[in-house]
Amino acid sequence: MSPLNLSLTDLIANVDDDLSEGGALAKVAEAQARSHTLTALGDQLVNHYVAIARDEGMSWSEIGEAIGVSKQAVQQRHSPRLFNRFTDLARQAVVRAEDAARSRRHDHVGTEHLLFALLNEHRGLAFQLLFRQTGFQALYEAVDRIMEPKGEKVQRGQIPFTADTQDALDAAVAISAELDNDFIGTEHLLLGILAGNGPAKAELGLADIRLENMKPLVAEAIADLQAQSPDRK
Repeated sequence: MSPLNLSLTDLIANVDDDLSEGGALAKVAEAQARSHTLTALGDQLVNHYVAIARDEGMSWSEIGEAIGVSKQAVQQRHSPRLFNRFTDLARQAVVRAEDAARSRRHDHVGTEHLLFALLNEHRGLAFQLLFRQTGFQALYEAVDRIMEPKGEKVQRGQIPFTADTQDALDAAVAISAELDNDFIGTEHLLLGILAGNGPAKAELGLADIRLENMKPLVAEAIADLQAQSPDRK
């Protein structure tokens, strides 16, 4: 018996009853819709108790152990507040980073994937600053190289962040607060990478891009943009 006192037989019977005159394809579509609902409810159920556990002082490592996944995986999946203040471009960069990892059949999203995503987001302030400050093509090719070799199989589902990537995202949030910004843009993600560790920071260092020289440039660029457009985020 399942913990919910609900079996596969019950679910099948419900679909058959509700679509008694429907064909097989209609039932496939309905089953898929109900599957998404069950998954969403399950995520909300876990999120509810993860929030309680965090409020009671449990660490991400302890929660991950209870769920049976790594600290990074549980933190990535169950701390949605991390992305609340991300701009659309910053969110897209995170998605692009996962896409870059998946296209190379990697089982993690590293800082190199995140930097590669920033280098491909031409509308972002991170791209604009790096384009001005570096031999851009050389940096792009170097980051592309450090993402090799390809893995053996395509990863399904959400690909977990490495510890360095999670630290970079956390640092981006902290640096945004330090700069008195109420949003996290691609420029903050770049600073987050530079504040932490990982192959992306090392590659940026070779291009003489470091936190201490990039942070004031980001602050100045944001101030200039906000002077031109006060509602800019």
